[in-house]
Amino acid sequence: MNPEALYKISYGLYIVTSIKNGKFNGQIANTVFQVSSSPNLIAVCLNKENFTNECVRDSGAFSVSVLAKDTPMQFIGRFGFRSGREFDKFEGVNFKIGKSGMPVVLDNTVAYIEAKVVSNMDVGTHTLFVGEVVDAELVEDKEVMTYDYYHQIKKGKTPKTATVYISQDVE
Repeated sequence: MNPEALYKISYGLYIVTSIKNGKFNGQIANTVFQVSSSPNLIAVCLNKENFTNECVRDSGAFSVSVLAKDTPMQFIGRFGFRSGREFDKFEGVNFKIGKSGMPVVLDNTVAYIEAKVVSNMDVGTHTLFVGEVVDAELVEDKEVMTYDYYHQIKKGKTPKTATVYISQDVE
């Protein structure tokens, strides 16, 4: 089996945010998709080790900011390579509190979607959260960042907690 075949599945790059005990948190995610149109449902897949997973589970809600293609790597790194348990990811970041009560990142955002969790499923290393959309808005008319662009052009790395991480030990 060639696990690189999984890289051919199309992904975007997003910031998924939530809150726990009054603390805002967010992370970079590449697995966000719409699963139903009536009702409008979206799903996010978050590693069980990530603080954002705890936040979504605790609050029962999340928001997704769709990142623009020209998002700087430093901004991606802020939400993608440090834990929100020890670092305030929102310091100096333009955001608002959405209708769901969740923080919505506005910097480098093309659109955002807010959802209330209606279901979740254990999927091994990750939890798949399904949420009913409570709000969605376009922020800026720009091209969105794909995960392929992040890797090929920006030379971004895949952290071990990503859904698409493939250990070098896999045969």
